Amino acid sequence: MTDTAAEPILSATILLLQDDPDLQVLMVKRHYQIDFAAGALVFPGGKANEEDGSDAWDDLADGDYSGAERVARIAAVREAYEESGIILARPKQARGEGAPVVGADMADTLDPFRAAVDRRDMSFVELIRDNDLVLALDTLVHFGHWITPSMMPKRFDTHFYLAPTPPQQLASHDGRETTDAVWLTPAEALDMAEAGKATIIFPTRMNLGKLDETPSVSDAVKRFSQESVVTVLPVVGKDKDGNPCLHIPAEAGYVQTIEPLEKIANVAKR
Repeated sequence: MTDTAAEPILSATILLLQDDPDLQVLMVKRHYQIDFAAGALVFPGGKANEEDGSDAWDDLADGDYSGAERVARIAAVREAYEESGIILARPKQARGEGAPVVGADMADTLDPFRAAVDRRDMSFVELIRDNDLVLALDTLVHFGHWITPSMMPKRFDTHFYLAPTPPQQLASHDGRETTDAVWLTPAEALDMAEAGKATIIFPTRMNLGKLDETPSVSDAVKRFSQESVVTVLPVVGKDKDGNPCLHIPAEAGYVQTIEPLEKIANVAKR
């Protein structure tokens, strides 16, 4: 009997950026009881849901996107809101690509509803509509696209986005899926992983390494807005010494193309 690979689930992850004064990215610590990347330091993100694909967003989102691309961007904005309290949105009466996004006052207004939206007890569409907002999907820069290897029992089709953090908005963890929220330079996060002070899974480490090549938010947005994204589907193989490893395509532009299997944590519960 031939095993069939699990179908990857559309997901989105967002790298919220700020300069303080060096480039920093927001990372959250996954709760130890979560069934994927438990206890790991990650970027806010998660699976797309049915409402992310609702036609109701036609009137409630800036940016010329459609299909899975729009669904993934909406999921990224929603997950950023649920897991960090950061909301990438504009007043509906002052909408338009490139227009200013809301600040701390609106983020504070929406903050009490984060848990309800996360639990699906409240509609994210209705929350945005009731507060006369539109999602600023155009502020997201497509940064990476990773698909979980076919041999894994749980697979994700994950789009990574960069976004400048709106001025004056403050990040805080949600206390349910995440237990901490910290701003780190990419180098600091990678050093923590190397020293064993943090668990950071392979795709996250690779995207931190890529982000570390830019010194500021403006440089990151400018560079990666102009670069194409190559899909990464790691495949199992061997290195030159015959040791089992994962291979990723060199054209994806990451700092390495091979990762020993012994370094891949089993982050998905079977």
